[in-house]
Amino acid sequence: MNTLIVLLFAFMAATALVLLVGIGGFVAGGRFNDRFGNKLMQARVGLQLVAVVLLGLLLAAHG
Repeated sequence: MNTLIVLLFAFMAATALVLLVGIGGFVAGGRFNDRFGNKLMQARVGLQLVAVVLLGLLLAAHG
């Protein structure tokens, strides 16, 4: 159970970090956003999916 909690927080933090980098790139615009904007969005969605699945597993194991 503790492993699931640690993994959940790690994926939540990674999701937040990728989101902030993506927003920063979008605001700055230019070459970085053109090159990495879509990849960052895909990475955020993937990380968010894993975090939601981990949350579901944690809730299923607890309840």
